[in-house]
Amino acid sequence: MTSPFKKRHLSGLAAIAAACALTLSACGGGDAPKDNAGDKTGAGPTGTLNVFAAYDTTNWHPLNTSSALAVGANLQVVEGLYEFDYSDFTAHKALAKDDEPTKIDDTTYEVTLRDGAKFSDGTPVTSEDVVTSYKRIVDGEKDSSGTDVTSPYAAFITFIDSIEAKDDTTVTIKLNQPMEFLKTRLADIKVVPKDSTFDDMTSKPVGSGPYKYDSITDTTVDMSVNENYNGPTPATVEKIHYDCNRDSNARQTAALDGTTDVVEAVDPSGISDLEAAGWKVEGATGYGIGMIVFNTTKAPFNSNKTRQGVLTAIDKKTLIDTALVGAGTEPDSFLPEYNPMHKKAATQFTFDADKAKSLLKEGGAEGATVNVLTTTDTWIAAMGPQIKQNLEAVGLKVHLDSKASGDVWNNNVAQGDFDIVIAPGDASVFGADPGILTAGWFYSPLWMDERFRLSESDPAAAKALVDAMDAAGKATGDDAKTEWGKVQDAIAEQAAMYPLVFHTLYTGYKEDKVSNLTPIGVTGLQLIGVTVK
Repeated sequence: MTSPFKKRHLSGLAAIAAACALTLSACGGGDAPKDNAGDKTGAGPTGTLNVFAAYDTTNWHPLNTSSALAVGANLQVVEGLYEFDYSDFTAHKALAKDDEPTKIDDTTYEVTLRDGAKFSDGTPVTSEDVVTSYKRIVDGEKDSSGTDVTSPYAAFITFIDSIEAKDDTTVTIKLNQPMEFLKTRLADIKVVPKDSTFDDMTSKPVGSGPYKYDSITDTTVDMSVNENYNGPTPATVEKIHYDCNRDSNARQTAALDGTTDVVEAVDPSGISDLEAAGWKVEGATGYGIGMIVFNTTKAPFNSNKTRQGVLTAIDKKTLIDTALVGAGTEPDSFLPEYNPMHKKAATQFTFDADKAKSLLKEGGAEGATVNVLTTTDTWIAAMGPQIKQNLEAVGLKVHLDSKASGDVWNNNVAQGDFDIVIAPGDASVFGADPGILTAGWFYSPLWMDERFRLSESDPAAAKALVDAMDAAGKATGDDAKTEWGKVQDAIAEQAAMYPLVFHTLYTGYKEDKVSNLTPIGVTGLQLIGVTVK
């Protein structure tokens, strides 16, 4: 079967100027974050910042990784022409010299690199580096074994026809349609050296940001000052050390033992202990979700009625109140209420055991045996027992297991050996407009073809969903909200992947040591501008 995503020009999705204009401040402009803009003392960077990240990865490639750890850590090391401030999703200049792309006409723009920009290895950043980075996203790459690797970022920049070098320091960007809010999407194109290999970027990227990678292992990351950096947000500490562990208990222990200064994704049950030990803990709710993913090619999950039945059988309010200790909100659509394009979906999954039984019967799943696989992320694994209990209460036979995230996606899911996966996800590391938040899942071959596989199990439904996103991307004004509402209805109707909860993220830090840290509702840590005493 031919995927509806491959070899198809998908320019419509990214044409979401009107949607962006109405979406929080996701497409706003402005300079680099003012509160965290580099060293204010004139003394230069000092001290070591120790942080404890909540994720791990083996793929650090800035042009194709979807890892929360890699995307977050790369913020300190690798730049695009523009970069996000994830506290409000505004974009500011990074490698670009000017605050905004220079408009030549409705579909032609130019961006000039900042004077004297260099990678951490001392190589000047040129327009060719920008061009090759763009091409590595849209054309894909080959790994060391010769296997083709596609980039999930390609779905976010389909409105770009080409990026070409005008001269050594200026690129010309040709669009296939007018795009009012260009620079937030350009922030998704990280610029790496044109001669760097796939393996170089996967194992230890080189960038032009204020910090550089010194070493990366399975459990630790070490950064130091990039002496060649000359941009607007210089390093403020001498070194940044990451420890990495998905177990929130390990992060909590390190905090209480005094061996770390910042903790990502604090378990809500441990907040009072941290505060008693002199830590400040702040929460932010963004677009991160605890999601349920179905193998739609496997009966009885090839029926959307079965999938709807499973979602309706789960008591999400109790799940949030107990397993998550209140750290979340129950969804009524794929977009949360605070997104201006939100619409309460026509299909709702409010807990109702009788309705769930009816839907499961309609889908041919009455009394079926179900394998539920969660990742080992503490808050995700915590939801497993109640989900098992809820599904067994409506007559399903449930086998519950928990595995490391890499095993789940690279083994079980990649081989099609799964029924249901419960896992964390957050597309907002790429931006917060509705095109990004939906495209990250439903425009991506990685998900539509290889994970929940709707393009195989129901090609017509998959195509209809893509067409709906295209139409929404082209709409303006009130029509935009109407069309994005149709997208949310279609996502809920199919229920191939859906949020069980919008998760509140808590970041903890030593208030007597760490300054200028802004917790964000996005997976990862934003550390540029942070200082230590």
